[in-house]
Amino acid sequence: MVIDFHTHTFPDAIAASTLQKLSGVSHSRPFTDGTAAGLRASMAAAGVDLSVVLPVATSPRQVRHINVSAARNNERAGETGLFSFGCIHPDCENWREELDCIAEWGLKGVKVHPVYQGVDLDDPRYLRILTRAGELGLVVVTHSGVDIGYPAASHCRPDQIRRAVAQAGPVRLVAAHMGGWKQWREAAELLADTPVYLDTSFSTGFIAPLDDGYYAPEDLRLLQEEAFVQMVRLFGAQRILFGTDSPWSGQKESVDWICALPLREEEKAAILGENARRLL
Repeated sequence: MVIDFHTHTFPDAIAASTLQKLSGVSHSRPFTDGTAAGLRASMAAAGVDLSVVLPVATSPRQVRHINVSAARNNERAGETGLFSFGCIHPDCENWREELDCIAEWGLKGVKVHPVYQGVDLDDPRYLRILTRAGELGLVVVTHSGVDIGYPAASHCRPDQIRRAVAQAGPVRLVAAHMGGWKQWREAAELLADTPVYLDTSFSTGFIAPLDDGYYAPEDLRLLQEEAFVQMVRLFGAQRILFGTDSPWSGQKESVDWICALPLREEEKAAILGENARRLL
């Protein structure tokens, strides 16, 4: 079984404009049209059995609507292969109620994005969310490291993740982008001895750039095979989750990249799906 633990979709009516905006600020090209149908087509081509969709609330007022929609979409997960987590915003006044609803509705987890939400992960507003999510058995996925579209923002560095884990109650926390996008050395130094999981989203191979000359060739380089395998050895294959950040990485290309690594077959199977299956 192959599970992509980190994907995004947008409502059909705004998918094109949203991708145009995000592609413009990131200077990178998408691999799907950003719709649920586009993701399902990508999954079929890549042999992905299930995609976890991670919605992000950029303001507190969006949270309830997004979570209701996620729960409704999950009613068809057996048919679509798309399973949505919930979302939460650190400035939600009713954050506890929202988390309780997410758990009651069976959404399994929540996505937070400290950069888009403008709050440090080790801020007390996030710590209370992490603690309550852990009490409810919810998985928390957080953006980690630099955000390609907002490189000056710094809200979820590996040191902040380490402090958050130390201060919050026990929680299954997934640090996306291999623990810190473009901060992989710090992630290896600071997170290996914590219980944090990593996902592989938008962290392997190379960025797919727009043809606008924004990036120098050396800027396109992400984790290469040797460095990635070193992180697998350091963290253990059982703590690595396959993810793409679709539409920003190709699912087929990402599956093929993992399959070609010099890892044992059971390690590849764990990364590609078994670890995620256990969490879900």
